[in-house]
Amino acid sequence: MSVSDKNREIYLAGGCFWGLEKYLSLVRGVIETEAGYANGATERPTYEQVCRDNTGHAETVKVVYDPGLISLEALLKLYYDAIDPVAVNRQGNDYGPQYRTGIYYSDPGDREPVLESINDLRKKYDRPIAVEVMELKNYWRAEEYHQKYLDKNPFGYCHIGADKFKKARQANRAS
Repeated sequence: MSVSDKNREIYLAGGCFWGLEKYLSLVRGVIETEAGYANGATERPTYEQVCRDNTGHAETVKVVYDPGLISLEALLKLYYDAIDPVAVNRQGNDYGPQYRTGIYYSDPGDREPVLESINDLRKKYDRPIAVEVMELKNYWRAEEYHQKYLDKNPFGYCHIGADKFKKARQANRAS
């Protein structure tokens, strides 16, 4: 599915993309999610390259959403709730630069709202926020076996707890 005139996209890195992809896919207003690799130096990297070859890529989830159903600000709040925003190059049991947190925008108009949300997030922590904010330089779709991984492997590893998945399902629902 491609982004229509109505739908928007944002790229979110938050540790292993398996869990973040599943989590975000549950949110009302999210139209599509896809696991991939963003903002690295290697064209069409493989998972093995990203893990072993210092490609500079972050495991990232492409999120296509309907701004009429969920705002970027609300989506980012859910994202922050699913990650440890002060952890550097790690989430859960996953360590390395490919597991860093980041928000990569493709629409320059998203830069200011993203930076405002980071400033609001800073007020909740006494340590520096480790979420990088950058324009999307490149994005490569991950291999097919990574797509919807937790749907295919419901007992697969995930650093995001079941309570967070429940919260994602209930987020932004009409009362």
